[in-house]
Amino acid sequence: MPPAGRAEPGLRLEVGRIGRPHGVIGEVAVTFTSDRSERHEVGAILFTDDNWTLVIKKSRPHQGRWLIFFDGINDRNAATVLQGNRLYADALPTEGNDLWVHELIGVLVVDGAEKEIGRIAAVHDNPAHELLELDGGALVPITFITEKRDGVVVVNIPDGLLDL
Repeated sequence: MPPAGRAEPGLRLEVGRIGRPHGVIGEVAVTFTSDRSERHEVGAILFTDDNWTLVIKKSRPHQGRWLIFFDGINDRNAATVLQGNRLYADALPTEGNDLWVHELIGVLVVDGAEKEIGRIAAVHDNPAHELLELDGGALVPITFITEKRDGVVVVNIPDGLLDL
């Protein structure tokens, strides 16, 4: 078991998955799903499915993944225990007009005239672009968002879209 100890559960985002050990001294291959470089920097704190806290001691890119040494993981046996775990991290502050799923869930959706359309219940991945699922079941393409402000998303949707 990782020696770093148990983490307090909280709101965390999935940022990657631990693959198999690389070598015999505790290094593991990690595939990150986050585009934030802070996630694989030395000193970054990550959490596993089992709420273990892992601190990155050393990292380097390797064939589309990252080879990571976690503090306290000093041999292949310890690294093998981590294999298959998803990695989570605390949310980082967003910059500018970035839209993040965890910030959209529960947000009120209004049209340009400030008429309430519903609240965002889920965001679905779609080949063209993500779809906002409203609490009433309607789907609104994320590209129709024209403004995001504190607790409200303004959309410009074509007439009849919500009638489908």
